[in-house]
Amino acid sequence: MPWAARIGLAAISAWLLLVAGAGAACAASASGDFLLNCQGCHKADGSGQPGYVPDFRGFVSRFLAIPDGRAYLGRVPGTAQSFLDDESRAAVLNWIVATFDPADVPADFAPYTAGEMATYRRTPLSQAGAERDRLVTLILARERIQIRRPPAR
Repeated sequence: MPWAARIGLAAISAWLLLVAGAGAACAASASGDFLLNCQGCHKADGSGQPGYVPDFRGFVSRFLAIPDGRAYLGRVPGTAQSFLDDESRAAVLNWIVATFDPADVPADFAPYTAGEMATYRRTPLSQAGAERDRLVTLILARERIQIRRPPAR
């Protein structure tokens, strides 16, 4: 094989190793897992698709402050039926709330765990839209109550 062909083959091999390594590093992180598993529907900026896929921005962490809200995020079909392992699913959910709605993360928030994700995987929601509507109603009612409270003296 001529020396130019050998150099070209070596350059292509090095490039493939670099790309494979970068892809593995990206996939090993929560943001990379979001990119590969969630972004197709929820979009890179978390904006979703109006009328079809919920918008994460400025709202997703509010589910953490109401009964059943935390479980809802772990039980929606895209989460519960994901091909990601439980540890990766927990990391992605923790990344989602910290990235798309950090202002609303409750002060007492405990990060999702792999064990918790395993439990949610066994009980996925069959009516996710109806459950979301119910929980959003609770969130909005809770916020109205907090807004109407008189200031502390």
